[in-house]
Amino acid sequence: MTKLDIIAFAGASNWPVWAGQARGFFAEQGLELTLSLTPNSRYMARALHSGTAAIALSSIDNVIAYASGQGEEPLGETPDFFAFMGVDDGLLSLMTQPGVEAPAQLRGSTLAVDALTTGYAFVLKEIMRRAGMSEGDVAYKAVGTGAERLQALKDGDCAATLLNAPLCLAAEGAGSVRLLSARSILGPYQGIVGAARRSFAQAHPELIVRFIRAFHRSLAWLGDPENKAEACAILAEKQPAVRTVLDEAYRMLVTEGGLARTLAIDPAGANCVIDLRRRHGNGGPELGTADRYIDDGFRQLALA
Repeated sequence: MTKLDIIAFAGASNWPVWAGQARGFFAEQGLELTLSLTPNSRYMARALHSGTAAIALSSIDNVIAYASGQGEEPLGETPDFFAFMGVDDGLLSLMTQPGVEAPAQLRGSTLAVDALTTGYAFVLKEIMRRAGMSEGDVAYKAVGTGAERLQALKDGDCAATLLNAPLCLAAEGAGSVRLLSARSILGPYQGIVGAARRSFAQAHPELIVRFIRAFHRSLAWLGDPENKAEACAILAEKQPAVRTVLDEAYRMLVTEGGLARTLAIDPAGANCVIDLRRRHGNGGPELGTADRYIDDGFRQLALA
C-alpha cells in the first residue's frame, strides 16, 4: 500500500474522493489516500510545490497562474504544475439578495469573492463587464471559501457572490436568488482539475494513473442509482450545510453530470479561463494556450 497525500478545497468536487475512501476504491488501487482541505490557494500551492501534497484538486486557474509565474504565493521559482484530469466546469451560479432581478441592479454594491486575483473572481468581474459595468461600479471583497461566502450572503454582508453546487442550493434554501449560471454567460469553462508537479508525475506515473482509476471508479459508483442513499449520506457527513438539499445535489452533480464522468479537461473551457486571466489579471508573462498546462496522457492510460 502506497501512501498518497492530496489537498483540495472544501466542496462537493471531493465527493468521489470521499466515496472512494468509504468504499475502498483507492485501496483497491494500492493507495492509502489522505485528503486534507486547504484554507486558500496560497496554502495549496505551497503544499503542492513542497511535496507535502502530491496531488491537488484545484481550479485550473490556480495551475495556470503558478505555472505562468503569476501565483500569489512566492515559491522561489516558477513551479512545474500541470493538470491531468478534469472534475467539473466550476458549477458556478451568481447568487444574490432577494429582489435583484438583473446584474445591472448590483451597481454600487459589494460583491464577495474568494480572493481578488483568482479565477472565480475573474468570472464575476466578467459577468459584471458584460452587464455594462466597469470594475469601479462595484466593490469586490475577499471573503474566503464557498461556505464563508454563503454565510456572508446570509448575513447581508454582500449583495451577491458566486457559489458552486451544491452550496448554491443551500443559498436558495436560505432565501437567496439564483440570478444566472456562469456557464450561461461564459459558455465552456473549466473548473476543478487534478493537478500535480510534472517532476512528481514523471517520477511516479503509476501513482497518477492509479489515482485516476480509483477516482473514475468512484464516479461510476456514484452514478448508479442504487447507491444514491449511501452516496448522499457520505456527502451529508462531509458537508452538513447541504443536508437539506441532498436530492437536488445528487441531481445536479451526478444525474445531470456536473461531475465529469470522463475526467477529460475541456480545452475550450481552459482557454476561457486563460482569456479571463488575460483580461482581468495583472499582466505578466504571455499565458499561451491550454495545451501548455495540460497532459491528458495519464488519463488516457488509466482509462484505456
